[in-house]
Amino acid sequence: MSNTIQCIGFDADDTLWHNERFFKLTQQRFAELLAPHTDALDLDAVLMAAERRNIGHYGFGIKGFMLSMIETALEVTNQRVPGSVIAELIAVGQDMLQHPIDLLPFAVEAVAAAKAYGPVLLITKGDLLHQERKLAQSGLGDMFDGVEIVSDKQAHVYTRIFAGYGGAASGVMIGNSMKSDVRPMIDAGGFGIFVPHELEWDFEAAEAPDGHPRYGKISDLGALPDFLKQIG
Repeated sequence: MSNTIQCIGFDADDTLWHNERFFKLTQQRFAELLAPHTDALDLDAVLMAAERRNIGHYGFGIKGFMLSMIETALEVTNQRVPGSVIAELIAVGQDMLQHPIDLLPFAVEAVAAAKAYGPVLLITKGDLLHQERKLAQSGLGDMFDGVEIVSDKQAHVYTRIFAGYGGAASGVMIGNSMKSDVRPMIDAGGFGIFVPHELEWDFEAAEAPDGHPRYGKISDLGALPDFLKQIG
């Protein structure tokens, strides 16, 4: 076991399994449904603005996204959107809640390799029931020593979580979000490893802390074992 690394955390959505692509497909369907009822040129921008406003009310996840779609539909149609469209948006959101879990390449191998360094945690944000269901269906549940489903990921959250595992200074967080997985973990005193996903939610974009001694970037989870050896 490494003397430097005592605990490793993994993000879930778009780090261990696909997630954002379902949102992108739903946004395309949203635009198709609204096209006959509005002349709004950039529905994605209006929807993103609604999501940003509503995160404080509904948190992260599909349920908040559904409500933001309905709010946007009402806004861009001056509240004249047909009830049938609202019903379709609800149905699309329910389909999202039931989508199958598709693991990213090397997810199982990466978590297994991390266990050589100490406890391994899943640290994710979003709707509690939905995240629990996804973890159960992923087949990865038994590999984690702890699961934290939080409302947001900030430095003080990582400080609290890793306090029971030797402290953030001996912790590593691995994820596809620079804003939520990497930068706040570094601010907490730990090591943040960025694993980019081909799709990125605009809300999660942030500047990379290039040159920081506790920042790392790997191309995919297949590169994680060798990278951990370098820092551990």
